[in-house]
Amino acid sequence: MNKLILANDGIDAVGKSLLEKAGFTVVTDKVAQENLAKEINDKGYAALTVRSATKVRKEVIDACPNLKVIGRGGVGMDNIDVDYARSKGIQVINTPAASSNSVAELVFAHLFNAVRFVYDSNRNMPHNGSTKFEELKKNYSKGIELRDKTIGIIGFGRIGQYTAKIALGCGMKVLAYDPFVKEANLHLDIHGTNGLDVNITTVSLEELISNSDMISMHVPGGKMITEKEIAQMKQGVILINASRGGVIDETALMNGLDSGKIAHACLDVFENEPTPNEALLKHSKISLTPHIGAATNEAQERIGVELAEKLIEALK
Repeated sequence: MNKLILANDGIDAVGKSLLEKAGFTVVTDKVAQENLAKEINDKGYAALTVRSATKVRKEVIDACPNLKVIGRGGVGMDNIDVDYARSKGIQVINTPAASSNSVAELVFAHLFNAVRFVYDSNRNMPHNGSTKFEELKKNYSKGIELRDKTIGIIGFGRIGQYTAKIALGCGMKVLAYDPFVKEANLHLDIHGTNGLDVNITTVSLEELISNSDMISMHVPGGKMITEKEIAQMKQGVILINASRGGVIDETALMNGLDSGKIAHACLDVFENEPTPNEALLKHSKISLTPHIGAATNEAQERIGVELAEKLIEALK
Protein backbone atom coordinates (compact mmCIF):
# COMPACT_ATOMS: atom_id res chain seq x y z
CA MET A 1 0.00 0.00 0.00
CA ASN A 2 1.22 3.49 -0.94
CA LYS A 3 2.08 5.37 2.27
CA LEU A 4 2.13 8.97 1.04
CA ILE A 5 -0.34 11.40 2.66
CA LEU A 6 -0.91 15.03 1.68
CA ALA A 7 -2.15 17.04 4.68
CA ASN A 8 -3.03 20.06 2.60
CA ASP A 9 -4.49 22.15 5.41
CA GLY A 10 -1.97 20.90 7.95
CA ILE A 11 -2.23 18.39 10.79
CA ASP A 12 -1.30 18.61 14.46
CA ALA A 13 2.22 17.45 15.29
CA VAL A 14 0.98 14.62 17.51
CA GLY A 15 -1.20 13.19 14.72
CA LYS A 16 1.62 13.58 12.21
CA SER A 17 3.97 11.72 14.55
CA LEU A 18 1.50 8.85 14.92
CA LEU A 19 1.28 8.49 11.14
CA GLU A 20 5.04 8.59 10.72
CA LYS A 21 5.50 5.95 13.41
CA ALA A 22 3.08 3.78 11.43
CA GLY A 23 5.33 4.10 8.38
CA PHE A 24 3.56 6.89 6.50
CA THR A 25 5.15 9.94 4.91
CA VAL A 26 3.10 13.06 5.66
CA VAL A 27 3.58 16.16 3.51
CA THR A 28 2.19 19.41 4.91
CA ASP A 29 3.28 21.80 2.14
CA LYS A 30 0.20 23.72 1.03
CA VAL A 31 -0.85 23.07 -2.57
CA ALA A 32 -2.98 25.69 -4.34
CA GLN A 33 -6.52 24.55 -5.12
CA GLU A 34 -5.99 24.77 -8.89
CA ASN A 35 -2.90 22.54 -8.68
CA LEU A 36 -4.29 19.98 -6.26
CA ALA A 37 -5.22 17.18 -8.65
CA LYS A 38 -1.95 17.41 -10.57
CA GLU A 39 0.09 17.31 -7.35
CA ILE A 40 -1.82 14.27 -6.04
CA ASN A 41 -1.24 12.40 -9.30
CA ASP A 42 2.37 13.49 -9.83
CA LYS A 43 3.41 12.49 -6.31
CA GLY A 44 1.13 9.47 -6.05
CA TYR A 45 -0.60 10.35 -2.80
CA ALA A 46 -2.82 7.63 -1.35
CA ALA A 47 -4.65 9.98 1.00
CA LEU A 48 -5.57 13.64 1.17
CA THR A 49 -6.50 15.39 4.40
CA VAL A 50 -8.15 18.80 4.56
CA ARG A 51 -9.77 21.19 7.00
CA SER A 52 -12.25 23.77 5.67
CA ALA A 53 -9.98 25.66 3.25
CA THR A 54 -9.31 22.99 0.61
CA LYS A 55 -12.25 21.89 -1.55
CA VAL A 56 -12.50 18.32 -2.82
CA ARG A 57 -15.12 18.45 -5.54
CA LYS A 58 -16.12 16.07 -8.34
CA GLU A 59 -13.46 17.47 -10.66
CA VAL A 60 -10.64 16.64 -8.25
CA ILE A 61 -12.11 13.22 -7.46
CA ASP A 62 -12.42 12.33 -11.16
CA ALA A 63 -8.88 13.51 -11.84
CA CYS A 64 -7.36 11.36 -9.06
CA PRO A 65 -8.29 7.71 -9.70
CA ASN A 66 -5.60 6.39 -7.35
CA LEU A 67 -6.68 8.38 -4.32
CA LYS A 68 -7.85 5.97 -1.60
CA VAL A 69 -8.90 8.16 1.33
CA ILE A 70 -10.08 11.73 1.91
CA GLY A 71 -9.85 12.80 5.55
CA ARG A 72 -11.54 15.86 7.01
CA GLY A 73 -10.00 17.23 10.18
CA GLY A 74 -13.20 18.41 11.82
CA VAL A 75 -16.90 17.66 11.68
CA GLY A 76 -18.59 19.29 8.69
CA MET A 77 -17.78 17.92 5.25
CA ASP A 78 -19.56 20.45 3.05
CA ASN A 79 -16.25 21.20 1.28
CA ILE A 80 -16.09 17.58 0.06
CA ASP A 81 -18.40 15.85 -2.44
CA VAL A 82 -18.76 12.98 0.00
CA ASP A 83 -21.35 10.82 -1.75
CA TYR A 84 -19.62 11.13 -5.10
CA ALA A 85 -16.25 10.22 -3.63
CA ARG A 86 -17.70 7.15 -1.95
CA SER A 87 -19.43 6.15 -5.18
CA LYS A 88 -15.94 6.07 -6.72
CA GLY A 89 -14.66 3.77 -3.99
CA ILE A 90 -12.84 6.47 -2.00
CA GLN A 91 -13.18 6.31 1.77
CA VAL A 92 -14.21 9.63 3.33
CA ILE A 93 -13.58 10.10 7.04
CA ASN A 94 -13.91 12.93 9.55
CA THR A 95 -13.30 13.58 13.25
CA PRO A 96 -16.68 14.24 14.87
CA ALA A 97 -15.61 13.58 18.45
CA ALA A 98 -12.59 15.84 18.68
CA SER A 99 -13.79 19.45 18.72
CA SER A 100 -17.12 19.33 20.56
CA ASN A 101 -15.95 20.94 23.79
CA SER A 102 -14.05 23.72 22.00
CA VAL A 103 -17.06 24.70 19.90
CA ALA A 104 -19.36 24.63 22.92
CA GLU A 105 -16.99 26.86 24.89
CA LEU A 106 -16.90 29.35 22.02
CA VAL A 107 -20.71 29.48 22.07
CA PHE A 108 -20.54 30.62 25.67
CA ALA A 109 -17.66 33.00 25.03
CA HIS A 110 -20.02 34.70 22.58
CA LEU A 111 -22.99 34.52 24.93
CA PHE A 112 -21.15 36.11 27.84
CA ASN A 113 -19.88 38.77 25.43
CA ALA A 114 -23.39 39.47 24.19
CA VAL A 115 -25.32 39.71 27.44
CA ARG A 116 -22.78 42.17 28.90
CA PHE A 117 -22.04 44.06 25.62
CA VAL A 118 -18.35 43.15 25.86
CA TYR A 119 -17.90 42.84 22.09
CA ASP A 120 -19.28 46.34 21.47
CA SER A 121 -17.46 47.83 24.45
CA ASN A 122 -14.20 46.46 23.05
CA ARG A 123 -14.92 48.30 19.81
CA ASN A 124 -15.74 51.63 21.45
CA MET A 125 -13.53 51.90 24.53
CA PRO A 126 -10.23 52.34 22.62
CA HIS A 127 -11.72 55.25 20.63
CA ASN A 128 -14.09 56.87 23.12
CA GLY A 129 -13.25 55.51 26.56
CA SER A 130 -11.23 58.55 27.65
CA THR A 131 -13.75 61.12 26.41
CA LYS A 132 -17.16 59.41 26.72
CA PHE A 133 -16.63 57.08 29.67
CA GLU A 134 -19.88 57.90 31.46
CA GLU A 135 -21.89 57.71 28.23
CA LEU A 136 -20.48 54.26 27.46
CA LYS A 137 -21.10 53.14 31.02
CA LYS A 138 -24.76 54.10 30.62
CA ASN A 139 -24.98 52.42 27.21
CA TYR A 140 -23.79 49.11 28.63
CA SER A 141 -25.66 49.23 31.93
CA LYS A 142 -28.54 46.91 31.02
CA GLY A 143 -26.83 43.56 30.81
CA ILE A 144 -28.55 40.34 31.82
CA GLU A 145 -27.50 37.15 33.60
CA LEU A 146 -27.57 33.74 31.97
CA ARG A 147 -28.77 32.04 35.14
CA ASP A 148 -32.44 30.97 34.96
CA LYS A 149 -32.66 31.83 31.25
CA THR A 150 -33.74 29.19 28.71
CA ILE A 151 -31.34 28.18 25.97
CA GLY A 152 -32.71 26.35 22.96
CA ILE A 153 -30.25 24.03 21.24
CA ILE A 154 -31.13 23.10 17.67
CA GLY A 155 -29.20 19.93 16.84
CA PHE A 156 -28.46 17.69 19.82
CA GLY A 157 -25.47 15.67 18.71
CA ARG A 158 -22.07 15.82 20.39
CA ILE A 159 -21.58 19.59 20.15
CA GLY A 160 -25.16 20.36 21.12
CA GLN A 161 -24.84 18.13 24.17
CA TYR A 162 -21.56 19.73 25.24
CA THR A 163 -23.27 23.11 24.89
CA ALA A 164 -26.09 21.87 27.11
CA LYS A 165 -23.62 20.75 29.78
CA ILE A 166 -22.11 24.24 30.01
CA ALA A 167 -25.59 25.77 30.06
CA LEU A 168 -26.64 23.54 32.95
CA GLY A 169 -23.47 24.54 34.78
CA CYS A 170 -24.52 28.18 34.36
CA GLY A 171 -27.91 27.46 35.93
CA MET A 172 -29.83 27.65 32.66
CA LYS A 173 -32.84 25.67 31.53
CA VAL A 174 -32.18 23.63 28.38
CA LEU A 175 -34.60 22.93 25.53
CA ALA A 176 -33.26 20.74 22.74
CA TYR A 177 -34.54 19.81 19.30
CA ASP A 178 -33.19 17.06 17.08
CA PRO A 179 -35.27 14.87 14.75
CA PHE A 180 -32.86 11.98 15.35
CA VAL A 181 -32.51 12.21 19.14
CA LYS A 182 -35.45 11.53 21.45
CA GLU A 183 -33.53 11.95 24.69
CA ALA A 184 -29.97 12.12 25.95
CA ASN A 185 -28.35 11.46 29.30
CA LEU A 186 -25.66 14.04 30.02
CA HIS A 187 -22.93 13.36 32.56
CA LEU A 188 -21.60 16.55 34.10
CA ASP A 189 -18.02 16.24 35.33
CA ILE A 190 -17.69 18.13 38.61
CA HIS A 191 -14.20 18.03 40.08
CA GLY A 192 -14.07 16.51 43.55
CA THR A 193 -17.31 14.60 43.04
CA ASN A 194 -18.66 11.68 41.03
CA GLY A 195 -20.40 14.14 38.77
CA LEU A 196 -24.07 14.47 38.00
CA ASP A 197 -26.33 12.83 35.41
CA VAL A 198 -29.05 14.92 33.78
CA ASN A 199 -31.61 13.55 31.34
CA ILE A 200 -32.79 15.84 28.53
CA THR A 201 -35.88 14.94 26.49
CA THR A 202 -36.04 16.78 23.18
CA VAL A 203 -39.01 18.94 22.21
CA SER A 204 -40.53 20.11 18.94
CA LEU A 205 -38.82 22.86 16.96
CA GLU A 206 -41.88 25.06 17.40
CA GLU A 207 -41.80 24.70 21.20
CA LEU A 208 -38.10 25.48 21.32
CA ILE A 209 -38.32 28.53 19.08
CA SER A 210 -41.20 30.12 20.96
CA ASN A 211 -39.88 29.49 24.49
CA SER A 212 -36.13 30.12 24.30
CA ASP A 213 -34.32 33.25 25.45
CA MET A 214 -31.23 32.20 23.50
CA ILE A 215 -31.05 29.82 20.54
CA SER A 216 -27.84 28.05 19.52
CA MET A 217 -27.49 26.29 16.17
CA HIS A 218 -25.68 22.93 15.93
CA VAL A 219 -26.79 21.44 12.62
CA PRO A 220 -24.83 20.31 9.53
CA GLY A 221 -26.59 22.61 7.07
CA GLY A 222 -29.89 23.77 5.57
CA LYS A 223 -31.60 27.15 6.01
CA MET A 224 -33.45 26.56 9.30
CA ILE A 225 -33.96 30.08 10.60
CA THR A 226 -35.82 32.46 8.28
CA GLU A 227 -38.23 35.38 8.72
CA LYS A 228 -40.95 32.84 9.61
CA GLU A 229 -39.05 31.30 12.52
CA ILE A 230 -37.80 34.67 13.79
CA ALA A 231 -41.38 35.95 13.95
CA GLN A 232 -42.21 33.08 16.33
CA MET A 233 -39.34 33.85 18.71
CA LYS A 234 -39.42 35.76 21.98
CA GLN A 235 -38.86 39.50 21.84
CA GLY A 236 -35.18 40.16 22.57
CA VAL A 237 -33.97 36.67 21.69
CA ILE A 238 -30.25 36.02 21.18
CA LEU A 239 -29.16 33.83 18.22
CA ILE A 240 -25.86 31.96 18.14
CA ASN A 241 -24.45 30.10 15.13
CA ALA A 242 -21.20 28.17 15.44
CA SER A 243 -22.27 25.36 13.12
CA ARG A 244 -22.53 26.15 9.40
CA GLY A 245 -22.97 29.38 7.50
CA GLY A 246 -26.39 29.68 5.91
CA VAL A 247 -28.46 27.87 8.54
CA ILE A 248 -29.63 31.34 9.61
CA ASP A 249 -30.85 33.56 6.76
CA GLU A 250 -28.52 36.55 7.11
CA THR A 251 -30.94 39.07 5.60
CA ALA A 252 -33.69 37.93 7.97
CA LEU A 253 -31.20 38.07 10.83
CA MET A 254 -30.25 41.69 10.15
CA ASN A 255 -33.91 42.66 9.78
CA GLY A 256 -34.60 41.06 13.14
CA LEU A 257 -31.70 42.90 14.75
CA ASP A 258 -32.76 46.23 13.28
CA SER A 259 -36.35 45.80 14.45
CA GLY A 260 -35.31 44.80 17.99
CA LYS A 261 -36.91 41.38 17.75
CA ILE A 262 -33.40 39.93 18.07
CA ALA A 263 -31.31 41.57 20.80
CA HIS A 264 -27.96 40.13 19.74
CA ALA A 265 -26.47 37.66 17.29
CA CYS A 266 -23.28 35.68 17.83
CA LEU A 267 -21.68 34.35 14.65
CA ASP A 268 -18.65 32.17 14.05
CA VAL A 269 -19.77 31.09 10.57
CA PHE A 270 -21.13 32.93 7.54
CA GLU A 271 -22.92 32.32 4.25
CA ASN A 272 -20.05 33.64 2.15
CA GLU A 273 -16.74 32.52 3.60
CA PRO A 274 -14.07 33.79 3.36
CA THR A 275 -15.76 37.05 2.29
CA PRO A 276 -18.74 37.59 4.62
CA ASN A 277 -21.34 40.30 4.08
CA GLU A 278 -19.68 43.55 5.16
CA ALA A 279 -22.91 44.95 6.59
CA LEU A 280 -23.10 41.92 8.85
CA LEU A 281 -19.52 42.40 10.03
CA LYS A 282 -20.15 46.04 10.93
CA HIS A 283 -23.49 45.53 12.69
CA SER A 284 -23.36 46.88 16.23
CA LYS A 285 -25.44 44.02 17.68
CA ILE A 286 -23.35 41.10 16.39
CA SER A 287 -20.49 39.37 18.19
CA LEU A 288 -18.10 37.97 15.56
CA THR A 289 -15.35 35.38 15.17
CA PRO A 290 -13.84 34.05 11.90
CA HIS A 291 -14.90 30.36 12.00
CA ILE A 292 -12.66 29.34 14.90
CA GLY A 293 -14.98 26.98 16.77
CA ALA A 294 -12.50 24.09 16.73
CA ALA A 295 -9.40 26.28 16.84
CA THR A 296 -7.98 25.47 20.25
CA ASN A 297 -4.70 23.71 20.91
CA GLU A 298 -6.50 20.89 22.69
CA ALA A 299 -9.04 20.33 19.91
CA GLN A 300 -6.39 20.44 17.19
CA GLU A 301 -4.39 17.75 18.97
CA ARG A 302 -7.48 15.58 19.39
CA ILE A 303 -8.40 16.12 15.73
CA GLY A 304 -4.89 15.15 14.64
CA VAL A 305 -4.91 11.99 16.75
CA GLU A 306 -8.40 10.89 15.66
CA LEU A 307 -7.60 11.59 12.02
CA ALA A 308 -4.31 9.70 12.23
CA GLU A 309 -5.92 6.66 13.85
CA LYS A 310 -8.65 6.55 11.20
CA LEU A 311 -6.14 6.95 8.35
CA ILE A 312 -3.97 4.13 9.70
CA GLU A 313 -7.02 1.88 9.84
CA ALA A 314 -8.27 2.90 6.39
CA LEU A 315 -4.90 2.42 4.70
CA LYS A 316 -4.07 -1.00 6.12
